[in-house]
Amino acid sequence: MDKIKILWVDDEIDLLKPHILFLEKKNYEVTTCNNGLDAITIFEENNFDIVFLDENMPGMSGLETLSEMKEKKSTIPMVMITKSEEEYIMEDAIGSKIADYLIKPVNPNQILLSLKKNLDHSRLISEKTTLDYQKEFRKIAMEMAMVNSYDDWIELYKKLVFWELELENINDQGMIQILESQKVEANSQFGKYIERNYEDWFAPKADKPILSHTLFKELVVPEIKKKDKPILFVVIDNLRYDQWKSFETVVGNYYKLEKEVPYFSILPTATQYARNAIFSGLLPIEMEKQFPEYWKNDVEDGGKNLYEAEFLSAQLKRLGLNIKEDYFKITNLASGKKLAENFKALKNNDLVTVVYNFVDMLSHAKTELDVVKELASDDKAYRSLTLSWFKNSPLLEIIQQAQNLGFKLILTTDHGTINVKNPSKVVGDKNTSLNLRYKTGRSLTYEQKDVYVVKEPKKVGLPTINMSSSFIFAKNDLFLAYVNNYNHYVSYYKNTYQHGGISLEEMIIPFMIFNPK
Repeated sequence: MDKIKILWVDDEIDLLKPHILFLEKKNYEVTTCNNGLDAITIFEENNFDIVFLDENMPGMSGLETLSEMKEKKSTIPMVMITKSEEEYIMEDAIGSKIADYLIKPVNPNQILLSLKKNLDHSRLISEKTTLDYQKEFRKIAMEMAMVNSYDDWIELYKKLVFWELELENINDQGMIQILESQKVEANSQFGKYIERNYEDWFAPKADKPILSHTLFKELVVPEIKKKDKPILFVVIDNLRYDQWKSFETVVGNYYKLEKEVPYFSILPTATQYARNAIFSGLLPIEMEKQFPEYWKNDVEDGGKNLYEAEFLSAQLKRLGLNIKEDYFKITNLASGKKLAENFKALKNNDLVTVVYNFVDMLSHAKTELDVVKELASDDKAYRSLTLSWFKNSPLLEIIQQAQNLGFKLILTTDHGTINVKNPSKVVGDKNTSLNLRYKTGRSLTYEQKDVYVVKEPKKVGLPTINMSSSFIFAKNDLFLAYVNNYNHYVSYYKNTYQHGGISLEEMIIPFMIFNPK
């Protein structure tokens, strides 16, 4: 292995001989120089791994030398060493993107620590992360065998997402594959848990998690009733918990997280059911009964989410909340920019509700467009794309405006999504719904082991198209493929992001409350 090459620049370099001998014994190669001008020439003509730079030198100062070196090779880490603890020097050095800052007199171990921090950093983190996950792997496997409540499933899923993001940072493919297999096993167990318990959640006085139709009443209304701040309530369509984690720090620049409560989407985990349930505060079967003019079943023509504003107004009225509120649905860049530009006009509202459709458009585009298939080929890429979108979206601008105006921020979603990898054959008549993760219809034939079957939809709050209609929900990473033209169907939809079925990714979804910084 090649030696690490260090350039050490100090006008009193001779006094540092013991330090240099110490480093050479540790197998580092040290080149010395006693002034900034010569150091720049040496730096330009050689390849160094790191530079130690005295700030206070006659002639060219350390900061001036640093600036010249950065212009020539900006990626080489530079460590500033100075006698002065004056704040402006530290600020100048940090502003010049130094890798570390040491105050004289320095001892050899400080130098060694700085080297390890800057050159071995990624290797040390990688080794520690791998070791920590190996320990955690056994713990997660034991927890998975014993998990028996919706709260346990939330905690287990959060743990899996945490390790997925940790391992992604070190890019250890072996560990990532082990985690992937653990996620597959978790989804398999989770599917069985939902089959056993989902119907019970709809019994009177049942012990159940917060669900789509109870979310607004249980978590948003208490914040409205406080009347301490106006509220911006953002529902980002189709946002998974791991995607939220990818841009959490960006929101954290403007808002302080007060409360995080992952909740469960109702089945089907599809916009028409789950999002309408949030805004109406009703189950789909109740929406159909109470608002027949707003509700459409799967096979009916026309948009299925056209009346969210009306559903929300009716829910607020039912809850006795007489407040000043506005609702906006953002489906393209132009409408997002328009809301960002005009947000100040809403400063006297009690509630501003924004449905932002980008993530949903992205997941559908992944199915339709090869270029998006390339950009979001797996979960890591999908998270990266979400982060890139959020940082450059009008939604971030809207959130900044809300912070400036003192709004509380509530951020959530209606359901998640899963990368489907394996087909499961299904047969239905021409009135069967088209969704790939669930089907509803009269004469369905399917692989029993692959789906959760609901023969009496009213027991889980779902309307039926006719008396003998049932619902089936795909489990794990399966998608329901028609027998007709099967091979084309499979190749077209494999490795696309879909929703509507049962998985941790689709059902356990984020809800956060923030206060402005």
